[in-house]
Amino acid sequence: MRDYSAAMNEQAASVAFTRQSAVFDKLYSADTIIRYKRQRVWDHLEKYLQPQSAILELNAGTGEDAIHLAAAGHHIHATDISEGMLSHLAEKTRQYGLQKNISREQCSFTKLDTLQLKGPYDAVFSNFAGLNCTQQLDKVLHSLTPLVKPGGVVTLVVLPPFCLWEFLFIFKGKFRTALRRFAGKRGARAHLEGTYFRCWYYKPSYIRQQLKDSFDPVALEGLCTLVPPSYLQHFAEKRPALYRFLEKMENKWKHRWPWKYIGDYYIITLRKKKA
Repeated sequence: MRDYSAAMNEQAASVAFTRQSAVFDKLYSADTIIRYKRQRVWDHLEKYLQPQSAILELNAGTGEDAIHLAAAGHHIHATDISEGMLSHLAEKTRQYGLQKNISREQCSFTKLDTLQLKGPYDAVFSNFAGLNCTQQLDKVLHSLTPLVKPGGVVTLVVLPPFCLWEFLFIFKGKFRTALRRFAGKRGARAHLEGTYFRCWYYKPSYIRQQLKDSFDPVALEGLCTLVPPSYLQHFAEKRPALYRFLEKMENKWKHRWPWKYIGDYYIITLRKKKA
């Protein structure tokens, strides 16, 4: 029953993101906070990549990360369950002339054993909470070990079960938003482009526990802990001085307790043990 439910949820998420793929970049690429989030992820990831790394990207979306990494000289095998997202990624790849650096494959991250290109890779990367769309994150994490070279890394950007900014919505009477991460095993209902699916929230300790036999933790930092979540649209433009202050403080405290645990996301990197 769990596998059936998981498959249904994945299909719903795929439909939602395929519908949004046509407007995804227009909606998000120019937003100040989204640009900040993405640059933070890139800066984190680049610390752990060797030149011309082979990278497996999960839930690659329209390819913003793949294009950036390929332009930096890395080789990306971009995967996504959404055909629409991969279509836009292909168009971008041609537009920027990066066909030699980017390959594509439609594949769910819960079925990585069916990948045509199994690597092994220098890095596996998943950005902006794609992995929160499955209740089977344990299955996904366990499937990564044979895909990563010894000494290679896994970098994931995940939604934790508590976000300070979201919880503060309780004082505005927005209880559904404030408490949605407390949904537990049943997951929280999400809505996108007229389609409903469910999301689950995971602690960094869960990821470390699932990978402990093959990977050592390397780094953990909070993302959008003091900088507000990007769905607070135009916050940076409406309050530029406050935004600059919050960004400065977040950059200073991103590795510290409790900030690394209570953001909208966290970025976690683990390195595969050498034999």
